[in-house]
Amino acid sequence: MGTDSRQFDLFSTAAQGTQTPEEAPVTGEPVPSAVGPGAGQTPGAAHGTMEALHKDCLHCTRCALSTTRTHVVISRGNPKAKLMLIGEGPGQQEDETGVPFVGRAGQLLDKILASVGIDKDWDIYICNVVKCRPPGNRKPTPEEMASCWPWLESQIQLVNPALVLLAGSTAMVGVLGIKTGITKMRGQWIERGGRTYMPVFHPSFLLRNPSRERGQPKWLTWEDFKAVGERLDTLKPGAQNREATH
Repeated sequence: MGTDSRQFDLFSTAAQGTQTPEEAPVTGEPVPSAVGPGAGQTPGAAHGTMEALHKDCLHCTRCALSTTRTHVVISRGNPKAKLMLIGEGPGQQEDETGVPFVGRAGQLLDKILASVGIDKDWDIYICNVVKCRPPGNRKPTPEEMASCWPWLESQIQLVNPALVLLAGSTAMVGVLGIKTGITKMRGQWIERGGRTYMPVFHPSFLLRNPSRERGQPKWLTWEDFKAVGERLDTLKPGAQNREATH
């Protein structure tokens, strides 16, 4: 496949600014234990609506992150979308605004989505494994991820997406318990519990790897999101009828 002009526009420059956890250098080992489906975690009180979840989550004190946060960062996008993206955790700008993926990494994510025809407000629901910013822009601990899992589990159940993108190794480990490196797993469709998951590079990783050459992270991410966009199109109303006529 040749170079698409949209890809050059998308990855031509990187914005300047303060690092958030998504943009900070990756250090340490992957989270050593799974806290996602099948990991034996007990969910909290059942939430029949997204409104009830938001109300309870805003007052969460399940772990020590609640003592250092400015805002609980729950989600953005469409809670009825067929596509969900799960990242690692809020950064400084997210903590200040209460909205996930609004810093440099989030701005790049929005550009990627737009480049493949995915509407950031309508076609996708975006959240993180943990809802409060870890101090010092560090990765969330397994204990923090376990404490926050009931909220994420409720979000997954309420949104009920057909497709789930796991942005980065922390999300992949936290949700599916897969500890294989994200470089090996990205771009693969994984069927689990009636849903289809795909690990992808976190946008912050792309900010640290500026090359647009074929085979590099940005190029691979472009290919991954094009595949996601194509699959999402097949889930839209009337898609099967359109296919049958061609």
